[in-house]
Amino acid sequence: MTEKTDRAEETPAADVAGRSFIPLYVTNFFGTLNDNFLKTLASFTVIGWIADAHMKSIAMGVTAGALVLPYILCSPLADRLTAVWAKRRIVRVAKWAELPIMAVAVAGFALTSPWLVIGAVLLMGLQSSLYSPAKYALIRDIGGEGRISTGMGGMEGVSFLGVLAGTVAGAVFADLEVRYPEWNLSCICFVAFATLGLVASYTIRAKEELNRALHAINPIRYIRRAYRMAGRYDGLNAVILTLSVFWWGAAMLQMGLLVYGKAENGLNLSATETGTLLCAAAVGIVAGQIIAGFVDKRRFLLGATLLTGWIAAALLLVLFFVPMPPVAFGIVLGLLAFDLGFFKLPLDAEIQKVVKGPRLNTMLAYFNQVSFLFMLAASGCYALVSWAFGPKAFLLLFAVVMLVVPFLFVFSYRSVLLCTGRWIFAWRYKVEVEGLEEAMGRETLDARREERTRLKSPVSRQEAPCPTAAYLVLPNHPAMVDPMLVSLMFWKTPLKPLSDESFFHTGIVAPAVLRTLGAVPVPDLRKHRTAKGASIARGLGDIVKSTLEDGGNVIFYPSGHIQTEPEHEDIGTRQLAYNICKDLGEAGHRARIIGVRTRGLWGSIWSRAGRTTSPAFVPTFIKSVLLWFFWSPFVPRRRVTMHVEDLTDRVKEWSNLTRLEFNRKLEEWYNA
Repeated sequence: MTEKTDRAEETPAADVAGRSFIPLYVTNFFGTLNDNFLKTLASFTVIGWIADAHMKSIAMGVTAGALVLPYILCSPLADRLTAVWAKRRIVRVAKWAELPIMAVAVAGFALTSPWLVIGAVLLMGLQSSLYSPAKYALIRDIGGEGRISTGMGGMEGVSFLGVLAGTVAGAVFADLEVRYPEWNLSCICFVAFATLGLVASYTIRAKEELNRALHAINPIRYIRRAYRMAGRYDGLNAVILTLSVFWWGAAMLQMGLLVYGKAENGLNLSATETGTLLCAAAVGIVAGQIIAGFVDKRRFLLGATLLTGWIAAALLLVLFFVPMPPVAFGIVLGLLAFDLGFFKLPLDAEIQKVVKGPRLNTMLAYFNQVSFLFMLAASGCYALVSWAFGPKAFLLLFAVVMLVVPFLFVFSYRSVLLCTGRWIFAWRYKVEVEGLEEAMGRETLDARREERTRLKSPVSRQEAPCPTAAYLVLPNHPAMVDPMLVSLMFWKTPLKPLSDESFFHTGIVAPAVLRTLGAVPVPDLRKHRTAKGASIARGLGDIVKSTLEDGGNVIFYPSGHIQTEPEHEDIGTRQLAYNICKDLGEAGHRARIIGVRTRGLWGSIWSRAGRTTSPAFVPTFIKSVLLWFFWSPFVPRRRVTMHVEDLTDRVKEWSNLTRLEFNRKLEEWYNA
């Protein structure tokens, strides 16, 4: 099909509900199936053709790397292709190219030429790498924003099904080729799988986003630039790194099960029984990803990353430490795979939700590079661990990684950190919020309406910003813990907090949290009561106003310190809130000023009750963690109330008064 025809298909508006993911799923399934069928069959067959033991090892390593290296080297070129051709055309051309590649493979098996077969594997890896970003970017083109999770769930499900089906089929056909070489069954399968994938590619229907961005095709320069580009999206590099670690573990799991299943000191299974074990993993992960796709549409499943990651770690530890027969091992393995589907799907979907327009092609190509680098490293990790600690040790290593990586991810992604924090703090605090919808509901609804309108317009393809009002949140400060509780309440609205600079250098947890929240360090103005203090205050005011003008949301505490008396806020002579509100009023800025009044934290270990100074952060944090584990489950939760109110009109009126009068008005509202 010509490029002109492809472009013509893009212009008419099409009803998203009328486009199906199934043609894309079928195309992807047969492509993945053929990749792994050829690789596995080549691995088993080439070993039998080579007599020298040293050359056997080299050939095995080269065969495994032949399918991986093209993804590392050619992902930049794959991104470049999406700027030249329509994505459907890339997929179709790739499927046409699969037919001559299969002819090379058939010739290699017919001539019993190891290097010709390995060359076919290399060409297959090249073909797959060049159309991988295009096929994944088509998910949003087919289903729109609202069906990303569903599309990714099905896509990843059929991908894993194709990987494991190809692996099992390759092992079975390797035995059949030895017994019945005259049947040429594998050659028939090569051509059949390629033809079915080609036919399915012509049934894909999508309304494509055009890509005119050209990037370097040097893989080293590309990955550096893509890393910087991903850094413009908060937490995106953390998502890609976490997904890459998943693929590292999946590669080790696949290699480990093939060895451990047949080992005498392992499960001692036959080749067929080992294939059945791999099928249990395939069924589990396909079911997990498909169900997770539907759940993610209704719940913030990414916020459960820590939970699903640690469940996977627990199941891996059970497989490692608990002796069990093959049937029980397969059941636990299926549960592990199901949980890993829930772990992986929201991360995949997040890339497509966060990155809009043609940059998605670049991010998908970048993700391919990074993930396949990790998969390549998995071979070395598995070989080293198995050699040192036995064929079962890969389970323990994977378990340790799944304990650590989700924890690190939580502290790198704002919404996940706050969602996890809501669950943790809910064990100790019963927070009742009043007035939130009245204070922010109208603006939120308007923002959502504008966002929907923007996504339907051609301007959205250029990632035009949504012109919504920014929020300036001004809470009172009864204890050191209330900033966390307020941030959790506003977890769907990104707030950039101003925080005491001392917390940026205290321990490990506090700096990590503050960096993830995008906090701005604030010097203690009580130590700078001279002209230097006034200069610092003006600088902070400029930062706040600049953030609001850019559409960002800011939260800071007018008093700058926690309360020294029960339920009594004392702003004193502080000037930051007054200066900012006065400037916003004079400039006619559309920012909404939201007041938050918190009650119920006086007497907490985080308050100054019974103290002459604020509690030290590190000892108090350690004490709170111990109480959370050993005391909170057995006592009633502390009741905290938060009153939220839109103070925009009143604050702008108060800003016409003097600074001291402005502060008194705010104090009266906080202390009401």
